[in-house]
Amino acid sequence: MSSLKKSSFFNKAPKFWERRGPTSLVLWPFSWLYGLINRGLDLINDLDLRKRNTQAVPIIIVGNIRAGGTGKTPIVIALAERLARMGWKPGIISRGYGATAARSPILVESASDPAQVGDEPVLIAKRTQDQFPIWVHPKRTQSIRSLLKGDPSVNVIISDDGLQHRDLVRWPAREGGRDIELVVRDQRGEGNGFLLPAGPLREPATRERDATLMTGMNTSASHIDEYFLGRRAFTLAGQLGAPYQLINPSNTQSLSAIADAYLPNKITAVAAIGNPQRFFDDLLKQGIAGKSIGLADHSAFTPEFFAKINAQCILITEKDAVKCALMNDERIWVVPMSLEIPNALADWLQSILQRPDPNQYTL
Repeated sequence: MSSLKKSSFFNKAPKFWERRGPTSLVLWPFSWLYGLINRGLDLINDLDLRKRNTQAVPIIIVGNIRAGGTGKTPIVIALAERLARMGWKPGIISRGYGATAARSPILVESASDPAQVGDEPVLIAKRTQDQFPIWVHPKRTQSIRSLLKGDPSVNVIISDDGLQHRDLVRWPAREGGRDIELVVRDQRGEGNGFLLPAGPLREPATRERDATLMTGMNTSASHIDEYFLGRRAFTLAGQLGAPYQLINPSNTQSLSAIADAYLPNKITAVAAIGNPQRFFDDLLKQGIAGKSIGLADHSAFTPEFFAKINAQCILITEKDAVKCALMNDERIWVVPMSLEIPNALADWLQSILQRPDPNQYTL
């Protein structure tokens, strides 16, 4: 039904990742091997044989240990906007998942082609109205160099993903540095707790981090899994905004109006994100009880895909909307989602970023 670009087994979480059963147990030896290889690479990285240095400005990495999306992009947007209001000059880097391979980093703007630079960077540029410099490249150190050369006023960089990017050397806040590692965790948690491919984890759930950002959580902090006890964690609540028509963004209507205007069987929600069910559940909380189509993360779309949908109203995410800019279907409505950075998180970030540059001091 959709035209998939660079789709893979890991783009859509298999059901056996959520619980331990025959399939996950059969695959567990491969998970053990995966973990062994990662530990070996970490050991080599810790030796720092190339004597690499940290970056000239602090890096905030917004990543996840679970494969697939956990809601990082809205957090990157919210962080950049909040830091700007606090007087900082943020820049953003991204791998640009799904982007065409490029020799050198690419500057992303709201008019950039998602096929060339990735859907998430274009979404960030559109939502922030090109307020921040955004560069994409698989090697994030190259993106950082291009970003700082193009805009030397940037004094903090937000990396959309990159926790597992070993070439990006950092001095974490927990060790006295100014670089901050944030692990984003959604309501699915760590699934069955196994590493890939038997489970959804890129790294063990006990991986060190400076803070955990909880998204889509229905439980209070007192009911958080035991291994989070004693660790810094913040809950970020997302909120759906008023949908706007894809072909005419100035035309908006509330979710309640859509629920009243169409029968449930005439509404279809489509999502090609890391956790489509979360989008569908959020719509249901707003009274939208239509049909739903969940696709692999980063799937591309064609006019033929939407033409086959028997609905009077089609609801999509903003991330998917950047890949549908050339489509002329009046039934498609885009549902924006935003979140606010808690004051406690903003204050803590400020306290870390204001630290003196640790690279200026030697013992």
